[in-house]
This record gives sequence, structure tokens and C-alpha cells, in this order.
Amino acid sequence: MTASTQAISPLRQRMLDDMRLRKLGPKTQTSYIRAVRYLAAFLQRSPDTATAEDLRRFQLHMAERGVSAITINATITALRFFFDVTLGRDDATAKMSYVRVPQRLPVVLSHEEAVRLIAAASNLKYQTALSIAYGTGLRVGEIVALKVDDIDSQRMTLRVEQGKGQKDRYAMLSPVLLELLRAWWRLAHSQGKMLPHGWLFPGMDPLNPLTARQLNRAVVAATERAGIDKRVSMHTLRHSFATHLLEQKVDIRVIQVLLGHKKLETTSVYTHVGTRMLREVVSPLDARCA
Repeated sequence: MTASTQAISPLRQRMLDDMRLRKLGPKTQTSYIRAVRYLAAFLQRSPDTATAEDLRRFQLHMAERGVSAITINATITALRFFFDVTLGRDDATAKMSYVRVPQRLPVVLSHEEAVRLIAAASNLKYQTALSIAYGTGLRVGEIVALKVDDIDSQRMTLRVEQGKGQKDRYAMLSPVLLELLRAWWRLAHSQGKMLPHGWLFPGMDPLNPLTARQLNRAVVAATERAGIDKRVSMHTLRHSFATHLLEQKVDIRVIQVLLGHKKLETTSVYTHVGTRMLREVVSPLDARCA
């Protein structure tokens, strides 16, 4: 064991403690530690010895290797936490700067494609989960975290407990989705797969929920069976939910609340993919020829 390795171990523990104090999520903690490890590998020494010039060279190294803008920005955020909070050296990252992320429009399904996709899911469990994604706009992580008690058929809502940003919120529950949920509950309950007050979508062991990876695999398989020539993920159904609501002229601020977006700017991206609104606009050329 080298002296450098001995120095890193307590340093990592201090950073972990700092992240726990601020209640950062497990995935965030993992990505922050990974970024500091990446810096240490670049420096070939303990990361706490890095200078502002070292960090500038490190960012240049990432850019030259073709690291994506999103990853570069996430790495900078992690290193700023490490140097500002754990080390108390907020001057160290002064020469690192966030880079502009190319704006790409999300892939959106038509209503007909979404219906075909859901119907092509391999079983009722996956059909119900995909229906929630398209019918409520929930994220895949929020769907797998749902429990039976989160369904409120009286108020026609789904309770989302500690969604992104560690916030609780309610999602809409349509009559069609409620009937599908009841059908799934009856089937799972009769097979002993769903425990009282347990997960709405249990895994192989009912004590554990279905994983996001399993759902994403299911939606990819359903896409192929449905003959849809688009790159589809669970998030595509969320994008489609928001876009179709916008095309139905639902107020964008209502959509913002349903999606759980903190900023309206995040929701406004769907104004660029709502093709129905574009079709309703009369081109000056058509108006002249009319």
C-alpha cells in the first residue's frame, strides 16, 4: 500500500461524511466519488494536492478525450464540492468552467405509437408500468418506488413519495389507468406476488421492487415488437405525456407541476416538439394562395 493510497482513504471518508451531512442521494455520492477518483488517476497522486492549474489541465484533458459536455459539467460540480466543502479550498476550481450543453429535442411518440408500445409489452405488469409512464409522466425511478397505498381512487391521484429532488407530489390518475391498476392488483394478489402495503411492481422477491433497468429492458423489447423505428426508453413515454398534454392546450404551468419540474424553462422544451400546434399554424404561403 502506497503513501498516496493511505492518504486517500480518510479523505474519501471525510467527503462521504460531508455528502451525508447534506443528505445527497446515493447516486450523487457515487458520481462525486467517481469524479474525484478520475482526477486522482489523471494526477497520479492524491487529489487534495491539485492546484488550480492542475484542474485546468484536467478539464482540457477531458475535452481532448471527447468526454461529453454533460459529463464534464457533472465532474466540475463534483470537484467543486470536493474542494469547496471537503477541503475548504474554493479557489482551486477557479480555472474550471462549465461548458455549453448542445440542446437536443427529446424523442416523442405519437399517441398511436404509445398505445401500440404499451400493448406490445410482454405481460400485464409491464403494460401497467408503461401505462403509468405515459398516463402520468412519472420518471422510471418514481414508478418502481410506488407502493399499493400510493393509489388514491377517491381523489384519483398517485402519491409520489420523495421523487427527484427529494420532493413529494401527486400525479394524475385517469379512470382508464385506475382500471388497469385494479386488473394488475387482482392478478398479482391472486398469484401471491404483491404483499399488503407492499410494492406496486414487486421484483422476483416481493420484498424488493422491480428495478429501473428491468423496466427499460421491457420498453426496448416492446418497441421492437411494436415495430416502432425510434430510440425509445421509459423517459420517452414521459416526454410523450408532456408533449401530448401541451398539444391538448393544457397550461404549461400545470404540466410543470405534473412533471415535478423545479423550473418552467425545463418544461418549455416541449413547446418545440408539439407538432399539432405547428400544423394549426397557417403558413404565409398558404394564406397567399388561398
